[in-house]
Amino acid sequence: MVFHILAQATMVLHFAFLVYLVVGGFLAWRWPRTWFAHLAVVLWGLLNIVYPVVCPLTHLENLFRDRAGEEGLAPSGFIDEYITDVVYPGDQVILVRWIVVAVVAISWAGAAILWRRRIRRRRTGETGAPHRRARR
Repeated sequence: MVFHILAQATMVLHFAFLVYLVVGGFLAWRWPRTWFAHLAVVLWGLLNIVYPVVCPLTHLENLFRDRAGEEGLAPSGFIDEYITDVVYPGDQVILVRWIVVAVVAISWAGAAILWRRRIRRRRTGETGAPHRRARR
């Protein structure tokens, strides 16, 4: 029972990792320091596309499932087991990857714009509050 729960918790963590891959750049708009963590996640995602390596979370989930007496994930991994043909059709993998790339690029571009504004405000001493011109 414990290993079953650990396998399920690992699956949830894996889903959270994928959600962070897609939306983590938007979180960096509010918390700029999280951008470095998002960069690491994006690089890991790219590595998995270019060189199909086994994700440590997939390995961990398979280990827990094996200890619980359950069948492991498909040899192709977590995404093929839980996402492909469930969230999107299997023949749309390339399109979905490009959509993820576009979302990440948009989030990073927005983060860069916001960071530049913050830096400019700090340099000029602006508080960010709208300022009114005096009437003559």
